[in-house]
Amino acid sequence: MKRYAAYDPPEYQNWTADPALVQACRDCITANPEREAVIQGLSREQRLDLYAGLLRNRLHDVMLKRWVKNGVISKAWLGVGEEATTIGPVHALRRAGPDRDVVAPMIRNSGACHEMGMPVADIFRSYLGTADGPSMGRDLHVGGLEHGVLPPISHVGDVVPVISGIALSFKQRGEDRVGLTWTGDGSTKTAAFHEGINFAAVHRLPVIFIIQNNQVALGTQLSQHAAGSFEDWPAMYGVNGGTFDGNNVLDAYAATRLAADHARAGRGPTLLIAETFRMGGHATHDEREARTLFNAELFASWGRRDPVGLYEAWLEEEGFGRAELEQIEARVNAEIEAAAQEALRSREQAMPAPESAAAGVYA
Repeated sequence: MKRYAAYDPPEYQNWTADPALVQACRDCITANPEREAVIQGLSREQRLDLYAGLLRNRLHDVMLKRWVKNGVISKAWLGVGEEATTIGPVHALRRAGPDRDVVAPMIRNSGACHEMGMPVADIFRSYLGTADGPSMGRDLHVGGLEHGVLPPISHVGDVVPVISGIALSFKQRGEDRVGLTWTGDGSTKTAAFHEGINFAAVHRLPVIFIIQNNQVALGTQLSQHAAGSFEDWPAMYGVNGGTFDGNNVLDAYAATRLAADHARAGRGPTLLIAETFRMGGHATHDEREARTLFNAELFASWGRRDPVGLYEAWLEEEGFGRAELEQIEARVNAEIEAAAQEALRSREQAMPAPESAAAGVYA
């Protein structure tokens, strides 16, 4: 994909695929026969849809960073480097129709919103605070239950019991649906996280929890936590579990698809651990500070594992032509540009009236 000197992390700007890392992605899949079978079952269209989703997620973030640098917004929360941890799992779910599944993303999982069917323009409108956005100008935590997306909660661990409650409703109504949420490595320390997973385990609810271990919670490194190994946690709760490579969209897809099948079979929740890395700050305002937390080699190491670039290289090895991939990128880029322009028009024409601040406020 095209690289952007003004917006991409330095490690991505002259990125080329390392053949050893592309091979490692293949080895990761073939090491698990169940996951390998899931990947082999993907159609050509599904493989390209995953690529388009990764591009959409990355280019959405590039646009937000452009807005920050141009003074349109003051800051943005980006998922650069973690796209596969969002896009793979979402594509493994049912994303349309009355029996669509429900996802509860963190703000850094904004790719879940557009991949579940929300217009990208609505995601941009939320940042601009327009009246025609999903939250009618109140909040940039984007969601829409009509699309199967629960808006994020700032207190990240609190969403775990909420998605468990949604999964309980699926079970009580006899619906063949699954709930999924992500939570950061830092928010695993909250009481709500533990209570929500325990509740789901006791009631064998159709829900998937993903610990998105990007090695840092705000400004706290994972090494400063008393966490032990997350790999032990599924057994601790008595639930199905496993780890996946959070920078390998195919591994993320396969692990989640198997977890969804497990849930639909009435066998209860799954706790997955995604190993990934945040290639920036908590938000755009502290990117420089974030780079003081880790040494440059760690950024360089994870930078070589760009999830978009690695999947692109995998597709080319599978026989997908460069021209075809560039055509998809051009289409997605045009979609993002059009959505941004649509949202900017809303900022000029549809800002919320002052009296609307009290609408829908009950306490």
